[in-house]
Amino acid sequence: MFASVIIDQDTKALDKVFEYIIPDGMPIEKGMRVFVPFGNRILQGFVIDKQYKSEYPSEKLKAIISPVEDFSAIKPEMLELMNFMCKKYHLRMTSILRLFIPAEMREGKVKEVFEKSCRLTDENVEISRGKNQIEIVKYLKEHKEEKYEKLKELFGYSSLKSLESKHIIEIYKNQINRSPYVGEINDKKIKLNDLQQRAVDTIKGDDTFLLHGVTGSGKTEVYMHLISRVLKQGKNAIMLVPEISLTPQVLANFRARFGDKIAILHSGLSAGERFDEWKRLFLGEAKIAVGARSAIFAPLDNLGMVIIDEEHEQSYISESNPRYDTHSVAMFRAKYNRCPLVLGSATPSVESYEKAVRGEYKLVELPVRVNGRELPKIQIVDMMMEIRSGNSGIFSNQLISDLASVINNKKQAMIFINRRGYSSFMMCRDCGYVAKCKDCDVSLVYHKEDNKLKCHYCGKQYKVLDVCPNCGSERIKEGAVGTEKVVSELKKLFPDVKILRMDNDTTSKKNAHAKILEEFRSAKPGILVGTQMIAKGHDFEDVTLVGIVDADQSLYHSDYRSTERCFQLITQVSGRAGRSKDEGKVVLQTYSPRHYTYKFAANYDYKGFFRKEENIRATAKFPPFTRIIRILFTHQDENVVKDELKVCYNKLLKVKEKYQDEIIYMDVMKSPLKRLQNKFRYQVIVRCKLDKADQIEEELLEQTKDAVKSSVFFEVNPQNMS
Repeated sequence: MFASVIIDQDTKALDKVFEYIIPDGMPIEKGMRVFVPFGNRILQGFVIDKQYKSEYPSEKLKAIISPVEDFSAIKPEMLELMNFMCKKYHLRMTSILRLFIPAEMREGKVKEVFEKSCRLTDENVEISRGKNQIEIVKYLKEHKEEKYEKLKELFGYSSLKSLESKHIIEIYKNQINRSPYVGEINDKKIKLNDLQQRAVDTIKGDDTFLLHGVTGSGKTEVYMHLISRVLKQGKNAIMLVPEISLTPQVLANFRARFGDKIAILHSGLSAGERFDEWKRLFLGEAKIAVGARSAIFAPLDNLGMVIIDEEHEQSYISESNPRYDTHSVAMFRAKYNRCPLVLGSATPSVESYEKAVRGEYKLVELPVRVNGRELPKIQIVDMMMEIRSGNSGIFSNQLISDLASVINNKKQAMIFINRRGYSSFMMCRDCGYVAKCKDCDVSLVYHKEDNKLKCHYCGKQYKVLDVCPNCGSERIKEGAVGTEKVVSELKKLFPDVKILRMDNDTTSKKNAHAKILEEFRSAKPGILVGTQMIAKGHDFEDVTLVGIVDADQSLYHSDYRSTERCFQLITQVSGRAGRSKDEGKVVLQTYSPRHYTYKFAANYDYKGFFRKEENIRATAKFPPFTRIIRILFTHQDENVVKDELKVCYNKLLKVKEKYQDEIIYMDVMKSPLKRLQNKFRYQVIVRCKLDKADQIEEELLEQTKDAVKSSVFFEVNPQNMS
């Protein structure tokens, strides 16, 4: 027998299948990880196929040394998924296979943890000698089993050893699951309303469903009823959320409903926890995978449902190697298992809603809140008027007044600003010098608490500017405010109020998300300041006010999706207010109060916004009416990138000439983010009509193969053009 093996080395040169002999009697199956000789080294590889014959002479082939584990870590479905992702995203096979197993398991840095326990070999045994031995037997008759270390502490090592030698007790190993769970809530038995029940009854078969429900309409309860139905059918489910910050609340709800059938997968777990949760899913001990983007690769068989909550979120697109779109992967898994895929959101992406309008997805709507209350009123505040009236601070007079009212009533408020740190940059007022990262072409963000300048792309830290290194001036200007500055200013206004901050800086430690949310839940009155981590999913019944400090931040980006993202963020964060019996209010601060995005957002008019946005994109020929292909070249040496890109671009121009009627636009340029983590970045942007987009994409890919030294990444309709 022969095995087709992918070597576990993520390089372009080794991205192909190597054949090895399977020694007689060695139990090798598809999906196993194996040790193989490669040159003068021993490397790990993945067996992706087996065959009786080889096209190569046996004397030229080497033999597999041994399996890494005694089971196939990569299941058949995932091997099919690898082939799909290779073709769709132009990725290397090893890059994809590595997604399917915990990184620490692949590196041999993690394994099961066992604990010794004791039990009687015969429950009717009687002994008459040795006081401690008699006590051990008596104890185990009462408790059935006990940890070895505890018995040793209570009765001594020699007594245990003596009983084991007489075969009166047996000492065995139990595997310990390193549990990532913190906090529990009691399950509330909630009866579905008519709209929710209709949604549950509609979602079945093997279609893709878009569940469009306003904030507070009870989408999570619909998800849980759907999963309950799936479990009764003896099947499994995957539930994705876009942010780790959402997992504590979602997990608490799901754990209360489904208990140990839940396993969680996200980047915030320790190596041991991630491995144990993966193993529980792999063995079928857990039936439901809950987590962020990576949970779509959960090793579950027999899927009966895949759910993507907040489906519009850009975090579902991987923007680092390997680059993939979670929606497409989920669609593959749903089709493979012939089960429904549910995409849920209060503000679906334009692409998803357009597919629902066309009938490619089935649209299911939840247009009202479960508590029957109106959505919170959004008041738009013109910050230019505030400046004219003498208020040059962060907060409008309206927001300060409303915050004071919330505090007097011992309620809660959430303040949203999608920028962390104290200020977005430090700049010399005299010569215009801006402090930038040495490895990335971005300005450094000032963090007052740490008294550091930080790069939010590579994480490097620098000293704060006291004087300009360029001209020596001490006149240093700070940029736009971030969460730190907002908290600082709020503490001056309301010194006796509990004010919490939730962003990437405050949630870097394990379980920090859950601790902050729990602390806020009990703070009456209290204010939670945060980035988009606080904008969705959270349910606090005493939040009556949401303040949006700088609504314009996401509006004016050089990206065709900027207005869509602005509308989504406003709608999502506004939905945190008034989720219980108290009426909610939103104060939206802007310097562009007449922008159409705010008009639609203030009325929660998603359909009106969609029609406007659809018309703009159709006229301007942007997705979903065309396809954008971004080909990104990166290398540490700028000349290498330039030289290889020049060779490739001349070939790409021939593709443009061939498809001159289908390719609307093609150009080469420096990436807006010219250098990242000490690598120079150049890109080719192609916009083409949909009818021949697949062919064009394939031919463009073929013409980039001469780029040997540069890393080349293909992205279709990228979420971030920088």
